[in-house]
Amino acid sequence: MKTSRLGAWIAIAIGATYFLLPLIATIEFSLRMRRGAYSFDAYASVFSEVQFRETFGYSMMMALLTIVFGMLLVVPTAYWVRLRLPQIRPVVEFITLLPLVIPAIVIVFGYLRMYNSSSILPLTGSTSGTNVLLVFSYITLSLPYMYRAVDTAMRAIDVRTLTEAAESLGASWTTIMFKCIFPNVMSGVLSGAFITLAIVMGEFTMAALLNRPAFGPYLQLVGANRAYEPSALAVIAFSITWLSMGLLNLASRFHRAAPAKS
Repeated sequence: MKTSRLGAWIAIAIGATYFLLPLIATIEFSLRMRRGAYSFDAYASVFSEVQFRETFGYSMMMALLTIVFGMLLVVPTAYWVRLRLPQIRPVVEFITLLPLVIPAIVIVFGYLRMYNSSSILPLTGSTSGTNVLLVFSYITLSLPYMYRAVDTAMRAIDVRTLTEAAESLGASWTTIMFKCIFPNVMSGVLSGAFITLAIVMGEFTMAALLNRPAFGPYLQLVGANRAYEPSALAVIAFSITWLSMGLLNLASRFHRAAPAKS
């Protein structure tokens, strides 16, 4: 037992060193903009730029829209598959896994070919249409994580009993969905939302090929032309990811502690 514990601690130490040393070096380098002293000049330079605020705000807005519309797509789908169409569940799971095996550049190229200005549904002919297409792209990328988070939360409740009880009281489908199902799978929705936020804030390919002012292309632009600001931006991006993972962990704990609503 002592030998196995020692081996586990050695493995943890090696893993922590592998992940933490580059991060510490990045943070230390981001503080070296002022010669001969540590300072937050690189962070002040980043936060003072109008382009940073614009791209960060744009990606945050895209993330919120992706979360809202992705939730409205995934929760009813997972509910209906579990309640009425369990036989097609393998097909739905396979479809939701496709974004993990198809490169993002292939997906966005297909979108451009289908939704360009000469297609039946032209979305790239205007700024608002391109923004809509970008939201669709982000929903596609986040689909594997959002669907599995919601499906896992839905397994913890008795969907059929909740539905039958609500129907016996005269509840409509909308009432069942938003007053019975959504509150009971909110932890799964939040888990998928936090992962989606991290994906959208760091995504580059979709926004770059659609020529949208997102945070990912801004990170690449700064990294190609400056020295210290890219390290500061990397730390900021890491912080967003850590915050999302921390909130995901809190949501998971809340779901385990809270009883199902009926």
